Amino acid sequence: MASGSEDCTVRLWKNSVEGKSFSLRAHTQPVRCVDFSSQGDLLLTASDDKSMKVFRTADKKFSCSLTGHAHWVESAAFAPDARLVVSGSHDKTVKLWDVATAEAVHTFFEPSDVVSSVAFHPDGTCVAAGSADKRIRIWDIRSKRLIQH
Repeated sequence: MASGSEDCTVRLWKNSVEGKSFSLRAHTQPVRCVDFSSQGDLLLTASDDKSMKVFRTADKKFSCSLTGHAHWVESAAFAPDARLVVSGSHDKTVKLWDVATAEAVHTFFEPSDVVSSVAFHPDGTCVAAGSADKRIRIWDIRSKRLIQH
């Protein structure tokens, strides 16, 4: 289990009665979101410092940083195969990231307000985003087209 905190850290918790944990100093601003890859080998964090970080869980080491949002990153999630990440931000965008290259591969600009939640469909072909404009949008990531709004 993992948790993000206002003190800019991410804490990895052991599943034990003692509640032991390991702290990662991950960001320079509060951490808003954490997500494990489906295999549990990677941990994704998202922060008010406009970035996301990927850590390897086995050795608790930093893997890469994903930067490119113009404002806080509110939500982020791994694709089922962990090759891509989707993120939503206060900059009113949803971005797709290639984890191997740590580069944004596409930006969706349709939300008209802060994006508060993002997720991949279990088959990895679509992403959904909820925003403060009270809409949920779904994009097909193969065609990069909005299919539901």
